[in-house]
Amino acid sequence: MYTQSVFQAGNSNVVAIPPQFLSDLNLSTGQKVFVDKIDDETIVIKKASTKVSRRSSDQEFQKWLTSFVAENAEILDELAER
Repeated sequence: MYTQSVFQAGNSNVVAIPPQFLSDLNLSTGQKVFVDKIDDETIVIKKASTKVSRRSSDQEFQKWLTSFVAENAEILDELAER
């Protein structure tokens, strides 16, 4: 595990990926990656070339839907009554 600092580059906040990780994952400057927030303390970065299985997509959608319904329950209840 490496400790990295968040720094500003233009209008973006950036965290540098250690060179060893880039090498191990065969990543290079300019390649696309997926960035996902898992919980309040965890961010995951995956190579964009990694195929996302339908099962993984379904699980991500279900997670989002559950969160959306929980966060908007009051509004959804009001709309259902109309």
